[in-house]
Amino acid sequence: MAPKFDPSQVVEVYVRATGGEVGAASSLAPKIGPLGLSPKKIGEDIAKETAKEWKGLRVTCKLTVQNRIAKVSVIPSAASLVIKALKEPVRDRKKVSCQTSCLGSTLLGSKASLSVVPDAWPTVMKLQ
Repeated sequence: MAPKFDPSQVVEVYVRATGGEVGAASSLAPKIGPLGLSPKKIGEDIAKETAKEWKGLRVTCKLTVQNRIAKVSVIPSAASLVIKALKEPVRDRKKVSCQTSCLGSTLLGSKASLSVVPDAWPTVMKLQ
């Protein structure tokens, strides 16, 4: 039998989600269920947190769970940062089935800001 879960322990869970949309509870349940959290409520929290800036884009969300309270933070991928920098219009996945061509352009300053953000990624090695 598995050991009991300590609620005071800090646990980090990484989930890929589409911004602004409530994901399927069945995909969240295997990761969040053993921690004693409701997948439906966590899905709504993720949708609320990502709806502001990342609507329609696939981003990684980091859930920090302590005492059965989840705190959601967004870790954007390089692709979502580029799409955001190009100011692409929001794409409704249910209505638009074809790929849109890129019409935007970036400035050198925005490219520099894109290169600074990956320091927050958990899997990137720091080269010195």
